[in-house]
Amino acid sequence: MTEQAIEKQTESEKWEPKIIAFLCNWCSYAGADLAGVSRIQYPPNIRIVRVPCSGRINAYFIIKSLTDGWDGVVVSGCHPGDCHYISGNLVARRRFAILKELLEFFGIEPGRVNFMWASAAEGERFAVLIRKATEIVKKLGPNKKFEKKW
Repeated sequence: MTEQAIEKQTESEKWEPKIIAFLCNWCSYAGADLAGVSRIQYPPNIRIVRVPCSGRINAYFIIKSLTDGWDGVVVSGCHPGDCHYISGNLVARRRFAILKELLEFFGIEPGRVNFMWASAAEGERFAVLIRKATEIVKKLGPNKKFEKKW
């Protein structure tokens, strides 16, 4: 192996994805809090944005996150049927299905944006889901699709 190839390999091993997570205040954010209080380990790669409801997440937030250089996006809300705003998570699920197709059309890898359910009592589940999302984004590598080249 050449020196450059070895250097490139060590750089990719050091790289950790930056993931932004939009979490429902009532369930997923409380689940993340429970994971923290219970000292359940999950990757420190995520930055959490608390939103009132997953139905509040606009597709623009996700696209803007990717264009701003985030390697992955996680949207998490209440389980279907348990939304504090009656049907907000169902709205989010429909929106996400359409957005997923749109992102694939633009050439964004399907694993870069993840949608999941976690209730306030599921701290362990939240940690597992974040670990899985982080692994998927790490395999995809850095987000170069929207890289600005001046």
